[in-house]
Amino acid sequence: MELTDNILINVPRERVFAALNDPEILLQVIPGCEALEQTADNVFEATVVQKVGPLKARFKGQVTTSDIVAPVSYSIQGEGKGGAAGRVKARSAVQLDDEDGATRLHYDVRAEITGRLAQIGGFIVQRTAQRVAARFFDNLEALLTKAAEDHPTEAF
Repeated sequence: MELTDNILINVPRERVFAALNDPEILLQVIPGCEALEQTADNVFEATVVQKVGPLKARFKGQVTTSDIVAPVSYSIQGEGKGGAAGRVKARSAVQLDDEDGATRLHYDVRAEITGRLAQIGGFIVQRTAQRVAARFFDNLEALLTKAAEDHPTEAF
């Protein structure tokens, strides 16, 4: 599965980059995220519940960030196991560009899916991934916008 998009986030790039690397913020904005803990530099353990078609699964996994060029870009590698539902292994490249005081975020995800998730079909899995990504970015922008209004001089 491949997922590529670019999103305009009406918050300065430095704040967006900091938020994308803050486990407390990510816990609040990742749809279905039950737990997120930084276990080492650039390594996170997460538990996320998602419904994909007729399946509802709890995925437990690890995410690692690398190739970090703050506040411009980084890579994400992760793997999550959802029991009988299957396994997801993904790699993503993230690029952040300034755009008139806002941030243009580009991402490109390549994922391998196994188990019952793979049997559901690519279309349903792809649509679910797009919906989750859209909710993630909506949640992130809402949280960052509110934080900027409440504390305009603070960086995250």
